[in-house]
Amino acid sequence: MSEIRDSNSSEKWIHVWSVNGTKHDLYSDINVTYVNYYLHQPQVTAIFIISYFLIFFLCMVGNIVVCFIVMRSKHMCTVTNLFILNLAIGDLLVGVFCMPITLLDNIIAGWPFGNTMCKNSGLVQGIAVVASVFTLVAVAVDRFRCVVYPFKPKLTIKTAFVIIVIIWVLAITIMSPSAVMLHVQEEKYYRVRFNSQSKTSPVYWCGEDWPNQEMRKIYTTVLFANIYLAPLSLIVIKYGRIEISLFKTAVPHSGQQNQEQWHAVSKKKQKVIKMLLTVALLFILSWLPLWMLMMLSDYAELSPNKLYVINIYIYPFARWLPFCNSSVNPIIYGFFNENFHCGFQDAFQLQFRQRRAKPKEAYSLRAHTNMVINALIS
Repeated sequence: MSEIRDSNSSEKWIHVWSVNGTKHDLYSDINVTYVNYYLHQPQVTAIFIISYFLIFFLCMVGNIVVCFIVMRSKHMCTVTNLFILNLAIGDLLVGVFCMPITLLDNIIAGWPFGNTMCKNSGLVQGIAVVASVFTLVAVAVDRFRCVVYPFKPKLTIKTAFVIIVIIWVLAITIMSPSAVMLHVQEEKYYRVRFNSQSKTSPVYWCGEDWPNQEMRKIYTTVLFANIYLAPLSLIVIKYGRIEISLFKTAVPHSGQQNQEQWHAVSKKKQKVIKMLLTVALLFILSWLPLWMLMMLSDYAELSPNKLYVINIYIYPFARWLPFCNSSVNPIIYGFFNENFHCGFQDAFQLQFRQRRAKPKEAYSLRAHTNMVINALIS
């Protein structure tokens, strides 16, 4: 994940003159090349600021409300909701530590925060992402066990807490090599030129300083396999099995009232699965472009012009997508889940004509004919 943090290096500025035509962003001296402090025109910079402010606002407000809803009510303290709470905490970390820094990285040349912030921000970014992936896996496995094997013991709240602790420990362990290698480095042959043509300063950037490129490739590949490809493939497989199991579940034959109750409960529980599956699929799709670019940067031999186009125009969008994902998760919860929908209403003190009654918890429905479906909201 190093390219998330070190994409603002001199590679961005190589051969800018050949891309921008008559507009020169670089000013060459005998041994030093000068680059403008601002990487974009004011109109483009304004677009960056507005788009990042929007997702930052949605991320902060939405995920804080999700945390508030889960923690304020005992009936919301279920295994699935604890995992959702953990996702919200990870999204909040992304919002606080990633979004502002990435915005600045997209609009100015160099790294202005120093070595400590370089290591800490990079570590927190990576940990939050890894924790989110493993939490999604935990949710999928839990739902799979409840639906496909409904007679096996369900996870307890205590077990869910232990799993969450393990998730964060694994995330810290996996991202520690990246934090060790992260350093602020000075570009020897580049300097920043400010609006005043006589004022310049050294260019620093935050990136992973591996002993050789092969070690960097290996680490990027290991990350891709272990925190994207394998876990998210597992998620898709588990939810696929869940859908098959729900489709094969027999409708009870005795009594019209039992059939109507079964259909109502079934529809409600399938909505929960759709919510969780939507969260997982959006996570997969939002991170796919960035992972493709990271693998491309490490393994493909790209020309300077292609590197410039990727780093200046494609990378910013690919980095914005995962942040957008952190912002839309609360919207998904509110749309699909009645508990969260009512919680959002209460949190923002919205008055509606009819107050929906709080949904009954799954474990209050004990009939064998509903056993598979009822497991979905435990």
